[in-house]
Amino acid sequence: MHYRGRFRRPPRRIGNEHNINEDIKAPVVRVVGENIESDIYNIKDAIELADAQGLDLVEISPKANPPVCKIVDYKKFLYERKKKAKETKAKTARVVVKEIRLGPNIDDHDFNFKLKHAIKFLQDGAKVKVDVFFKGRMIIYKEKGEIVLLKFAQELEEYGKVERLPKLEGKRMIMIIAPKK
Repeated sequence: MHYRGRFRRPPRRIGNEHNINEDIKAPVVRVVGENIESDIYNIKDAIELADAQGLDLVEISPKANPPVCKIVDYKKFLYERKKKAKETKAKTARVVVKEIRLGPNIDDHDFNFKLKHAIKFLQDGAKVKVDVFFKGRMIIYKEKGEIVLLKFAQELEEYGKVERLPKLEGKRMIMIIAPKK
């Protein structure tokens, strides 16, 4: 069928993300679940087995041969999956990177001021990206910039370890320091 010169797409299935009960198309399925002997059943027998317990037959692995179905309360099944996904998302640590910019000719007061900020960031568990920005012809002092970064790393030695040594990228020399665990 054509619809205004384009192919009509089949309607999207709204609602369940899994096939349940009568939506399962396979003639035979492997049934698993609590208080059930794991075995291969005819689809009608499997649905009757689920109905006898007042539960749903949920297709959890449709690509298996035969497809694997679980006898479970579908709403509870979805709730538990959502809860597990939320827990795994909470467990993944987010890496925060704080940036500190120095100049190649920084004086001691400014250096110590930036150092205090870096210490606080590392104690809070964030990585610190320290860069020296060379304006105009200052690029001829790239050795000075590297010395400033290495001195900065040496001062932060007890709070963090250098993850990436100073490296020149364009007009910036960048170093990354990760917190000690």
